[in-house]
Amino acid sequence: MTPPPAWRLLAHSEKGVAKKYSQDRHRATALHDGRSLVLAAADGHGSAAHFRSDLGARWAVEVFTDCAAVFATEAMRPERAGGRGWNALHEAALALPRQVVRAWRQRIALHESNSPADGRQGRHHGAPGPASAAPAYTVYGSTLLGAVLTPELLVCWQLGDGDITLVPHHGPPRTLLDNGRPDLGDETTSLCLDQAWHHMLVHWEPLTGRELPPFVLLTTDGLAKSFADRQGFLDFATGVRDRVVTDGAEAVRGQLPHWLGQAAAHSGDDTTLIVAFPADEKGRQA
Repeated sequence: MTPPPAWRLLAHSEKGVAKKYSQDRHRATALHDGRSLVLAAADGHGSAAHFRSDLGARWAVEVFTDCAAVFATEAMRPERAGGRGWNALHEAALALPRQVVRAWRQRIALHESNSPADGRQGRHHGAPGPASAAPAYTVYGSTLLGAVLTPELLVCWQLGDGDITLVPHHGPPRTLLDNGRPDLGDETTSLCLDQAWHHMLVHWEPLTGRELPPFVLLTTDGLAKSFADRQGFLDFATGVRDRVVTDGAEAVRGQLPHWLGQAAAHSGDDTTLIVAFPADEKGRQA
């Protein structure tokens, strides 16, 4: 008999009210009968200099999910249980940013070989222009948030703005991997930067020894920008936890379009929220 899932998921995205189309992309995948999760959210920069960033965000989510699924499978191997062999796993977590950036650039190079961003035809089209020209990574620029959850471990990766927030069942929320956002204004690190993997932050946190793991929220920056201050955003994160616990996951799922629609109206930006939280032994919400 299949054991009950260890995690449940909620996810939704809303387009910024003044935007023609959304630059946000997200994916939340349950693996190993729901005992592990791979979460990813990306926000394309959307400016004139980044006019293909919606594609960059889509590929960021796809390649992260592919790479992180391999990591999650390794983390779920029986010999990793109880923290055995975590040294090698930790090294794999630190190596994952380079893998993701390399795979993302490969997606762009393939696309550029058929549809160059600068309009030049490449080698296979027999037209002028250097066939060896580097792909125009800048026009695909995107941020990236990612996480892997297992019954024993949480690992998070962040490049650029947005938030990964933990909300325990008792106590205040805390935001992980805060890279100085208030001082940066609209500037952010990006997958399009040279050696972008050096800018990707990694958080490693064992989940053993707790009564229940925390709620994990991944949010693009459009959500935080919809609040007057940081505390307002943290209160929202706590409220998501409280509503899931009191009203149930499906009730909250039904409210997400309204909540994120309001946020997108206030910030004017695309807004994405992914929520992962533990299920009890009967597979219900915690």
